[in-house]
Amino acid sequence: MNDSFADVASRMWQTICADNDSADLQAAQLTTSGPRAVLRAAFDVTGLATGAVAVATVAAAQFLAARSQSKQPVVTVDSRESRAAFASERLFTPIGWTRPPMWDPIAGNYRAADAWIRLHTNYASHRAAVERVLGAHDQEAVQAAVAGLRAEELETAIVEAGGCAAVMHNRGQWLASAPGMATADAAPLTVVERYSYGAGTPDSVGQLPFDGVRVLDLTRVIAGPVCTKFLAGYGADVLRIDPPGFDEVPSLLPETTLGKRTAALDLTASSDRATFEELLAGADVLVSGLRADALKRLGYDDEALTPMNPGLIIASLDAYGWDGPWRHRRGFDSLVQMSCGIADDGATATGQAEPAPLPVQALDHATGWLLAAAVARALTRRLTHSMAARIQGSLIGTANLLYSLPLPDDHLAVPTPEDFALVATTTDWGPAQRVPLPGRIDGVPAHWSQQAGPLGRHPATWATR
Repeated sequence: MNDSFADVASRMWQTICADNDSADLQAAQLTTSGPRAVLRAAFDVTGLATGAVAVATVAAAQFLAARSQSKQPVVTVDSRESRAAFASERLFTPIGWTRPPMWDPIAGNYRAADAWIRLHTNYASHRAAVERVLGAHDQEAVQAAVAGLRAEELETAIVEAGGCAAVMHNRGQWLASAPGMATADAAPLTVVERYSYGAGTPDSVGQLPFDGVRVLDLTRVIAGPVCTKFLAGYGADVLRIDPPGFDEVPSLLPETTLGKRTAALDLTASSDRATFEELLAGADVLVSGLRADALKRLGYDDEALTPMNPGLIIASLDAYGWDGPWRHRRGFDSLVQMSCGIADDGATATGQAEPAPLPVQALDHATGWLLAAAVARALTRRLTHSMAARIQGSLIGTANLLYSLPLPDDHLAVPTPEDFALVATTTDWGPAQRVPLPGRIDGVPAHWSQQAGPLGRHPATWATR
């Protein structure tokens, strides 16, 4: 392994191993290449990206080796390709059609009376909450209303109204706050195993690591979909479930639905709950990107899920961690960067007077790749030791990891789409070019059986295996 990326990859590997066996990565057939810095950033985003891609790809290769009882194939990871994957939604290029804008018109950073605050309004309900609190409906009116208010009071009012907002704190302020103290030592992932009689893996072994593995996908936006897209790319049958009529950020769907079937179920209706429970009983993995208490409120906490399917691997992620007063808080990558000090440190490093976030949604992408790595590792452990795993990840834990990495000393020019090799793809909306999956498993090309398309377009059933 390239020494430049060895330390960060090894640290990430330790977070996905409930058995604390870091020797697996040291013995892995892994080669990393490429520059340590690929873009201008105040943090080691390139190291974070390369390490996350490396551990996920190695974990997939190890699962394939365990299933086929063969030697683990060689894995290669390039830092430029990994960095491009962390900007995949931005680099996606439609051909002959147009994607909706990435951001709602009033989403963004605003200067309040005493501090900067970010408003996240990409969901209609979150925009409506901001409009109710401020009595404003366009960017100019929102700025005028925000300017006369104290940032913390506005953040509280918007959150209590069901919206999403985050005041910009420096690192010290965050760590001194109640949510910051509660998550100061949070790791990107925690993995807890339980012995499971009868836990196993589909008998059929195909060419791809996750052939025949069933993944029930309850994820949103970027982090969770990154995880399930990786699993789908290496053969998993991924079925995404959303409420009927759910309005996901439309510009993301051409990237985040790749390889997946998508169905609609109302989990407050008895008939749809029965269908969902049949899906759970037949699943190998459940991946949830809902708020920490969401599954419990629906009646599907761990105590309910385990009797339904004792071998089920349950993987969940949230924004602000699993402890402290903000564990149930709505959040997104851009908000966590504001809260925990990243946007402030970026501004300090670049001499800007306004928030300077990371050049990509690195917390989202890294958390998604690490969650995929933990799922692949858990599948191996379930096969070899009959252990089922409970995996929990968070954006704030990934932010802590990023803070622990040495600061880069090589700042290159900001890359453009032309700096990265894109590949042709088809979607339900039309042809396009997208970022290829980074990382290579020797002799095992990634393949997505479903092209990207709208939500709710498939029946809520598993594919035959």
